[in-house]
Amino acid sequence: MTLSNDTRLKIGVIGGGSWGTALANLLAKKDHAVDLWVYESDVKAQIQSHRENETFLPSITLSENLRPTNNIARAVDDKSLVLIVSPSHVMRETTLQFADSLSLDTILVSASKGIENDTLLTMNGVLAESLPMIPPDRIGVLSGPSFAREVTMEIPTAVTVASINDDTARFIQRAFATPYFRVYTIDDVMGVELGGAVKNVIAIAAGVIDGLKLGRNTRAALITRGQTEIRRLGLKMGAQPRTFTGLAGIGDLVLTCTSEQSRNHTVGKRIGEGEKLSDILKDMLMVAEGVKTARSVYNLSRKLGVDMPICHTIYQVLYDDLSPREGLFSLMTRDLKYELDDV
Repeated sequence: MTLSNDTRLKIGVIGGGSWGTALANLLAKKDHAVDLWVYESDVKAQIQSHRENETFLPSITLSENLRPTNNIARAVDDKSLVLIVSPSHVMRETTLQFADSLSLDTILVSASKGIENDTLLTMNGVLAESLPMIPPDRIGVLSGPSFAREVTMEIPTAVTVASINDDTARFIQRAFATPYFRVYTIDDVMGVELGGAVKNVIAIAAGVIDGLKLGRNTRAALITRGQTEIRRLGLKMGAQPRTFTGLAGIGDLVLTCTSEQSRNHTVGKRIGEGEKLSDILKDMLMVAEGVKTARSVYNLSRKLGVDMPICHTIYQVLYDDLSPREGLFSLMTRDLKYELDDV
């Protein structure tokens, strides 16, 4: 399985939100033939008529090699590579829709970040159940610190792709790599997925801190201890500890916790400013993955016996009406400990 710089691939992208559109456009600009499945008929019309996804990625001109479609079977049929960028809570439902149209030789790439509420599976686990005909060694996971708009503006970005098969990882690496989008490879699928999913919960907490108008001291402590919680869960689930020091770990965590471009940070900030979660979600067009992932992480950590006080507190803020200040007080007044005894 080799890929040269001038190989033109037939690629399907599932999910026409900002990130799906940005990645589809990156691939199309590399002269790959890209079919982008979008759920909304008006988004398809926008791209066809104006070469712009006005709903989810406005003011960005899209490549002529990017073809939008509302036909999910057509998007995946006869493709060398299929990239899945659906929201995590509809990953299973979406993939089941195209399962019968997928070639057994296709390489799958998941760029969705989350943990399914009911099964507590990462997206790779969901794919194993919904698309069992695709061998695990033909599946990759792409993650890292990357805002969609900055990628479309060709601002230098570095990400990582994980697969249990080195050839698969390298194939995906070459398919996506550009002078402004650097792709590394790794074999720790679980670590990459947990880093990408749980950091969204920590980002909500970071937003709460900013909404409460607390200082940089608080945010730095939050990010550091949040990293500890992610690593704790990862080690329990078989991930490699070094993964959490990389792009899919601390890199993605820092970006999401420190920028108002992050939807999860925005949710947390508005909660810290006194708004109710239900009101915030009503006027958000795009999904903040951390809201649903907070429930999964809470249940998963309790099931596995992993101590994750920040994530538990955010769950209580989101779902049990715990006030942010009460949550902060409870975290700051926990039993005093040696810092590294649980890492």
